[in-house]
Amino acid sequence: MAGTSHRPEFYLINEREAVMQSMQTTLAAKTRSESKSLWPNRLAAFRRRLIAIGLCCLGLCCIGGLSATLVWANDRSNSDTRPNIVIIFSDDHAVQAISAYGSKINQTPNIDRLAKEGMLFEQSFCTNSVCGPSRACLLTGKHSHLNGFRRNGDRFDGKQFTFPQALQAAGYQTALFGKWHLASTPTGFDEWRVLPDQGNYYNPEFLLSDGTKRKFEGYCTDLIADQTLEWLQSRRDSQKPFLLMTQHKAPHRNWSPPVRHFGRYPLGSVPEPTTFRDDYSGRSSLLKQSEMSIARHFYWGHDLKLHGDNLFPEHFLSGLNNGEYNRMTEAQRQAWDAFYEPENVRMIQAVKDGVWGAAEVLTWKFQRYMHDYLGTVAALDDAVGRLLDFLDSSGLAKNTLVIYSSDQGFYLGEHGWIVRFPEVVAAGTRSAALVQNIDYAPTLLEAAGVEVPTDVQGNSLMPLLKNGGVAPADWRQVIYYQYHENDSVHEVPVHDGIRTDRFKLMKFARNQEWQLFDLEKDPQELTSVHENPQYAEVFAAMKNQYQQVKQDNEVNSAIIPTTRGDEEWWKQRQTKAIEVAKEKKAKLIFIGDSITQGWEQPGKDVFQKYFGGVPTLNMGFSGDRTEHVLYRLEHTPWAECQPAAAVVMIGTNNTGHSMQPAEQTLAGIELIIEKLTKQAPKMKILLVGILPRGEKADSPHRQLNQKINQMLAKKTWSEQVKLIDLDSIFIRDDGTIDKAIMPDFLHLSPAGYEIWAEQLAPHLREWKVIE
Repeated sequence: MAGTSHRPEFYLINEREAVMQSMQTTLAAKTRSESKSLWPNRLAAFRRRLIAIGLCCLGLCCIGGLSATLVWANDRSNSDTRPNIVIIFSDDHAVQAISAYGSKINQTPNIDRLAKEGMLFEQSFCTNSVCGPSRACLLTGKHSHLNGFRRNGDRFDGKQFTFPQALQAAGYQTALFGKWHLASTPTGFDEWRVLPDQGNYYNPEFLLSDGTKRKFEGYCTDLIADQTLEWLQSRRDSQKPFLLMTQHKAPHRNWSPPVRHFGRYPLGSVPEPTTFRDDYSGRSSLLKQSEMSIARHFYWGHDLKLHGDNLFPEHFLSGLNNGEYNRMTEAQRQAWDAFYEPENVRMIQAVKDGVWGAAEVLTWKFQRYMHDYLGTVAALDDAVGRLLDFLDSSGLAKNTLVIYSSDQGFYLGEHGWIVRFPEVVAAGTRSAALVQNIDYAPTLLEAAGVEVPTDVQGNSLMPLLKNGGVAPADWRQVIYYQYHENDSVHEVPVHDGIRTDRFKLMKFARNQEWQLFDLEKDPQELTSVHENPQYAEVFAAMKNQYQQVKQDNEVNSAIIPTTRGDEEWWKQRQTKAIEVAKEKKAKLIFIGDSITQGWEQPGKDVFQKYFGGVPTLNMGFSGDRTEHVLYRLEHTPWAECQPAAAVVMIGTNNTGHSMQPAEQTLAGIELIIEKLTKQAPKMKILLVGILPRGEKADSPHRQLNQKINQMLAKKTWSEQVKLIDLDSIFIRDDGTIDKAIMPDFLHLSPAGYEIWAEQLAPHLREWKVIE
């Protein structure tokens, strides 16, 4: 689910289910005979998706993935027989809300049209389950750490490779209508009309490729369909193949359905999930800290569509009104109130009379949520039907690859893909191959006959489509997932992990905690077995695979900017650093971890003695690794101070927390120096080698730090950078460290800070930073 700068967003999970269970998944668990794998929407969701790729008629599809029709027939007046490509993209569409995939709670007849004749991909996953990052992965065919869009709020670099740009360069006419949500201006499209940020359901504005902004009266899903069909009918170049991306806001929060679908799913019509009262036992305590539950994180106005002040703050959140209502015309408001107000009044009276308590209110909130969510899905299905009807009636269906996809599922862990490829793929077949949304770009490029760049990480699905879904011998046996949001409105911690056909492993960076699930015995992922002796060999093997997959995908956490904003003290210190930086007075800045932060205490007196005469900014944060420094450099306006010098010492937590390989930590340090020199080209940088740690010379952490320092010494640094290694200063001849200097063989005492200051001072005096 995508976030906005104006309102929070949710992947609302049940009261006791939170991030571990998806509302929709558990809902389906009660109404479906087959229990499938569950995992939280954000937490290592590895969103399984549906895809339909067909030949000869309009393709198939379901959620989260790709549905497509692919045909090679020549029905053009010229010699260009490459297939057209139509991508219908939704936001947060749950597979349990598609009748073609067995939904028992709603019907989606038009999406079902895409799913009647094809192959079902049973194990398809999103690589980063949040709106913007998922879209960036789709466009680039690369994981978030390489395409640079790691979390909502980032800005997509449109200069990098994307498959629309590649198709455009290959002669395709390209157009985009609807949601973009990548902050930057769309690139690779001849024409586009996109919603600003997250957009609105009622009477939305659109940003147009001619630089203007227009407000349209009507319902967003219908308007996007209107604009899509208008382009096909009026502005499509019949002499060129085309790429058309029609991207819907629905069914994203706050789930405001159109008038025509009011009451389609009345209160009480949707069964509650069987795990509605999950107590989170058997899993990481971090899961309880998320802010995604229906019981505790639904807003009175925004989510539940109630007017006025919050009458029951014990049941509802306050402070966020229903912005859609304020956008409506008078006629729209009248229709809205005619439906919602009687139900609202009944709920309010029941609570006031004491007839309803917390349990009944929770049930009511769930039912209201289901009504609204499924109503937006119904409108989405209407739009799909309109587009498919036009492609059929115009004859374009004969040579058009139609893709239906969602950026990720919604509280779901099981998304499959459906593929239609007549004469190549038999209808009704299934594929158990592990596929991901980074596979879309190379698949589409191969379908269009366009070369796939070597740095694209996804795999083309064409071998699967041509082989009855059977994976070739060299097909991936494990998929990799990552999530970087951390302190967003969802409060889901940074994590990554891998998924095989049976097991799922994830790791939380915050506390280095593992979670392991046996999906065969525990399909709902209710109990982590990472500490179970019976799974010791499996756990070890999965950790080895995890490391190998990260290496294969060029994942180095040391160079991926990461926030610790979920930790209140860290957030407060970061806020303070920003305030000091904005004063633009810092002549000298210190960058590092707890050792650098320690200049404030116990090194306070030493600091005052040596550096008290100049304005300084201490950006040392206890526990930080190189990735946290990189984040801070991106989010603190330190360069506006135009500092004369910076003292940098970082890396001991990279080694200390996880024994990260020296090469990876080195890359993090190098990137920090690169960013510093780029943002402040006149600033001198005193790079301090990582201080020794561990009591004796054979300490593994000591040896790893020394290896990094040796690698730093072999680097050729610019004249702007001065490297100093203090090992010989702190280590005695016998290889030990004096506890009077380093009491815990890591952090410095006042005497230790005195030694450090003595080593810094000559260089800072030479640069005329201090007297």
